[in-house]
Amino acid sequence: MKPAARMTREARDTLFLLAVIGWTLLPHAGHVPVWCSGLAAAILGWRAWLAVGNRPLPGRWVLVALLLAAGGLTFWSERTLLGKEAGVTLIVVLMTLKTLELRARRDALVVFFLGFFVVLTNFLYSQSLLVAASMLLSVWGLLAALVLAHMPVGRPPLAAAGTLAARAALLGAPVMVVLFLLFPRFGPLWGVPEDAAGRTGLSGTMRLGGVASVANDETIALRVRFDGAPPPPEAMYFRGPVLGRFDGVDWTRLPDVPAGARVQVLGTPRHYEMTLEPSRLAMLPLLELTPATAGPQLDGWSLRLRQDLQWQLDRPLSDRIRLQASAWTDYRHGPRRTTPELDDWRRLPPGYNPRTLAWAQALQARPELAGADARTLAAALLRHVADGGYGYTLEPGAYGRDAIDEFWLDRKLGFCEHFAAAFVVAMRAMGVPARIVTGYQGTDPAPVDGWWIVRQSNAHAWAEYWQPGVGWQRADPTAAVAPERVQRGRSLPPTPGLVAGTIGAVNPALAARLREAWETINNRWNQAVLNYSRQRQFDLLRALGVESPDWEDLARALIVLAALASATGAGWALWDRHRQDPWQRLQARVQRALAARGVEVGPQHAPRARAERVRAALGAAGEPLAVELEALDRLRYGEGLERPARRWWPGFAKALRQVGRP
Repeated sequence: MKPAARMTREARDTLFLLAVIGWTLLPHAGHVPVWCSGLAAAILGWRAWLAVGNRPLPGRWVLVALLLAAGGLTFWSERTLLGKEAGVTLIVVLMTLKTLELRARRDALVVFFLGFFVVLTNFLYSQSLLVAASMLLSVWGLLAALVLAHMPVGRPPLAAAGTLAARAALLGAPVMVVLFLLFPRFGPLWGVPEDAAGRTGLSGTMRLGGVASVANDETIALRVRFDGAPPPPEAMYFRGPVLGRFDGVDWTRLPDVPAGARVQVLGTPRHYEMTLEPSRLAMLPLLELTPATAGPQLDGWSLRLRQDLQWQLDRPLSDRIRLQASAWTDYRHGPRRTTPELDDWRRLPPGYNPRTLAWAQALQARPELAGADARTLAAALLRHVADGGYGYTLEPGAYGRDAIDEFWLDRKLGFCEHFAAAFVVAMRAMGVPARIVTGYQGTDPAPVDGWWIVRQSNAHAWAEYWQPGVGWQRADPTAAVAPERVQRGRSLPPTPGLVAGTIGAVNPALAARLREAWETINNRWNQAVLNYSRQRQFDLLRALGVESPDWEDLARALIVLAALASATGAGWALWDRHRQDPWQRLQARVQRALAARGVEVGPQHAPRARAERVRAALGAAGEPLAVELEALDRLRYGEGLERPARRWWPGFAKALRQVGRP
């Protein structure tokens, strides 16, 4: 006999549920702390061992102790019990601990619905097609386990429960599709919290350390076309907000100085045309440097060039606009001599990043840098970035209060914001005015119909320092550690996984084709599902004949369809009101057949009880009937199917004929 055949139904169902839970929790292995993954695996393994051996579950005090330990470890690792990271960690632990008290159906239902909640938490980290397919399998597994829990008798096969779960899911699919298409998209309801992750793109402020990972956003930010040869990739800087005020946590803009921008352009201009996509910022990321004398003219807009060379709009850019301007990639900007306003670019918040400040002052005190000017000090910092063991990554992990100290001196992992911010803090610590400039750098490798595409993934941050006699000078520390990021104008590709890395090592061409195919499929998923916005809902209503749709029309359409579905369901229930369970129909048929032979049984009597009444009423003549009824009892409550096999009734009918009628 196979081991699975010897296993009790309770053990088998428990192992199936544990496998589904493990599959659902698996994507969180890369998000939760290592201790959480280890604890979850240990608890699931422990529960499986208890189920296989039919051993007793642990007492309540053991669970309380584990829960307190998990809560303490969560606070230790996340420094809070609130927020997404801490919440997901606790959910994973609670999910596994609940399996240790699976004593009643009520406990099982809690596990099932907690499992559905865990499925949702996986989409807090990724909405990719791979995650969606994985979680669809989890939902099917949870539904199958739920079906098993509602089959209290017999030993229903897993295949039967899985088929029934899949059928129920398919019946509910039309409702899901209608809700997806028509349920009004409200921002707070459909938004995904991102307290420890971000996406590439421009922002008016910058917080170092608050973002643990950044996902490249490949949506288009702007398109630009040049009259003549375009600038080289390393000169493709599109200037955005300039950040000069630092409070220890956030970098923000300084108030504008009414003196106006002091600019001297050199060389020949590059005339360009630009199409800007809508953004939430009141600024224009124009090619550096676009002076006021050659800036764009936009009807209906008020725009000006700030003293820090940022083009300011009078309101956020909410529509796609097209403009023409000219830029000089060679220019000088800023005062030549020290002015009082330069003091604003030297300030640092007291009490923050003391180790970096001490490190910078020690660097400046070196004999070879004694009395060095700003340009020499900047070159020394860039050499330190290039040779200091720093790494460029979009997943540096979260930093703490003294983020610059942790990045610059300890972990040395970050992206452009980390390098630019640390460079500026070090320069200010040495008394040099410095600031962070954000914007875009680089474009797609090849133009499309003459247009160069700049994506949100081209968002970049660099630094500027003030050199006496020259003015503000650009310094890009990212180019020192990841020159391909700036020289080619492209963001770094993500680190390949184990499978992709292995295929790439064996057959790079195959790996490239597989990646291209996967990106194509994933892009279609993004376009069809993830980018299904409110505007596309309105487009759908227009296609259905609504001239000027709004969210009220969406709600009306949803209500009408819901009413139609409810009416259809009510009609179906009315038509099917006399339908009985096959087992109840068989019980009633057997009851009528026995009554015709003088054996009175009730609907509450199980087949085995009816067999005893047959023997009592008919004696030896009724033995064939009793044997058949006992066989039916085994089919119903034994190791076989929950529903009696159809082949049972012919044998019972033959026994009835042998008994005859009284």
